Amino acid sequence: MKTTFDAFYHKYHRDLYQFVFYIVKDSTQTEDIVQEVYVKVLKSYDTFRGDSSEKTWLFAIARHTTLDFFRQQQKKQHRLVDLFSWNKTEHDLKDEKALPEEIVVANQEIQQIYQKLQACSIDQKQVIILRYIQSFSIQETADIMGWTISKVKTTQHRAIKKLQELLH
Repeated sequence: MKTTFDAFYHKYHRDLYQFVFYIVKDSTQTEDIVQEVYVKVLKSYDTFRGDSSEKTWLFAIARHTTLDFFRQQQKKQHRLVDLFSWNKTEHDLKDEKALPEEIVVANQEIQQIYQKLQACSIDQKQVIILRYIQSFSIQETADIMGWTISKVKTTQHRAIKKLQELLH
């Protein structure tokens, strides 16, 4: 199993890390999530049926693990808000960090698209990242997201339209 996992790790680690990092935007949290993904992969590798490619299966696990992370963060935020009886609309914190060096690219248009992507919904972000950054097909993206092909196409269309509006 160790050799199988090592090959799996070397084959997909970089793409997996980038996928999670584009969504989370924090290297420490990304490392935690990626580690959790690998734990889940190790626990369930024997049950992998091969209905999709290993990469599609891995990214589906990564997507669910990342969404779980955001749900946990949301719960923590709500508990803090409740604890101090703050009005949530007045105290939303915005992420104003600069882009990490690992993802800054020379082309200013790509940087601008990446920044505008943060205004999209989490589903729209994931579809754009899977389709255009990770180069998954529409079918693979649908498999990863657990959606129909038409839902992927619709979400992709809306995300592109939103990005176009934000860029102009």
